[in-house]
Amino acid sequence: MKKLAELVFIPGPLVGHLASAVEMANLLIRGDERLFITVIVMKLPFDTKTSIHTQSMSEDANSRIRFLELPYQESKSKAGVHFVTTLTENNKTRVREVASGIQTNRLAGFVVDMICSGMIDVADELGVPSYVYFTSGAGFLGLMFHLQSIHDHQNIDITRFRDSETELSVPCFANSVPSKVLPSVVVENQDECSEFIAIARRFRRTKGIMVNTFMELESHAVKSLWDGQTPPVYPVGPVLNLKSGDRSHQSDAIMSWLDNQPPSSVVFLCFGSRGSFGREQVKEIADALECSGYRFLWSLRQPPPKGKVELPKEYENPQEVLPEGFLERMAGRGKVIGWVPQVAVLSHPAVGGFVSHCGWNSTLESLWCGVPMAAWPQYAEQQMNAFEMVRELGLAVEIKMDYGKDPREINPVPLTAEEIETGIRTVMRDDGEIRKKVNEMKEKSRGAIMEGGSSYISLGRLIEDVIKNMDFHS
Repeated sequence: MKKLAELVFIPGPLVGHLASAVEMANLLIRGDERLFITVIVMKLPFDTKTSIHTQSMSEDANSRIRFLELPYQESKSKAGVHFVTTLTENNKTRVREVASGIQTNRLAGFVVDMICSGMIDVADELGVPSYVYFTSGAGFLGLMFHLQSIHDHQNIDITRFRDSETELSVPCFANSVPSKVLPSVVVENQDECSEFIAIARRFRRTKGIMVNTFMELESHAVKSLWDGQTPPVYPVGPVLNLKSGDRSHQSDAIMSWLDNQPPSSVVFLCFGSRGSFGREQVKEIADALECSGYRFLWSLRQPPPKGKVELPKEYENPQEVLPEGFLERMAGRGKVIGWVPQVAVLSHPAVGGFVSHCGWNSTLESLWCGVPMAAWPQYAEQQMNAFEMVRELGLAVEIKMDYGKDPREINPVPLTAEEIETGIRTVMRDDGEIRKKVNEMKEKSRGAIMEGGSSYISLGRLIEDVIKNMDFHS
């Protein structure tokens, strides 16, 4: 009789992290019939979609995956790294109770989202292995380890790079990294920088790190992490949720509109679950779209009230923030919408370019669908993702990625219509080298997860190590 193994998954408390974690769980389940997975979902008070997605994913999931949703506990920390850190701390007791209820000889370990690293402590307390599921790329993982190393071993204050012109030599990148593209959380605030460094230290205590990337995309970065100084790194991506979710009247209208557009003629603008802009920036985007002459599909959403940690909402009336007469003038050429089925849109042959915030999921989706991306990062590690795609790999064009701002302010200093229009025109060119490279990477991304592909092999090696580590700790 085969020995059964159960992993406890702890995704980050946002829909994007949850969906990616569940896809990773499905890969593991399909990879070995001995594996069972419990997904523990930590709720946020302002993320009303989490419960809906949890229920939907639970209904669709393999019978060897179960979901447990923890109710939200009030946190005094309101923003930034500390918010997620506090949320993780508040849920440690409950996670410990759930894990303790699993048969000791069956508990194979924890799989912890990159932003919930505090749960590694719970795994250590229970004496079981822990693994990180890193939902960003190998380049950013390598940067985290590098900044932690120079902080701890060279006594370098990372915040000194704020507003600096310094070019950093980072092993995971072939090109020097401008300090201006470092995540604002690292350089703006000493407390949050310290927590960032502490997260990297926790990563080093784990048995392995699953990275949502593939060798053909980030070979230099991945190889730099195979240095004997870090836990084993497993490139297992692209791990994508390719389902568009529940079909609605709105999504049907979007796809119907795209059906009536010529091939590669539409520029798609979408900025992630937290992406939104103030009135002044909305006007600049609208002017850029109008002047560019291109057809467009624009996901436009309302910023949360100032000072509140909430997700953007749908505009009841977009005309209140758009230039006067814009919708009437663009009626035959463009469509302004709220929520959008992103993968379905990127997969549509009418879409020729993608103006994106450079979230890692969106970056992988653009490559999977073969749609060139114009980089306009907003927060978190997105400026690093933009740097890697634009300058390191030549797979995207730049709109803007080196502005400075408060890390708690989602909306950056407004970009001009001219800057945005230039980015749109560049990404929509039919004969560009970038489009050719993106199409080549599209084929490589699909080949990586097929039987015999680089990520397929890496996943198999990961499963073998999980079982081996379980046997060792039994």
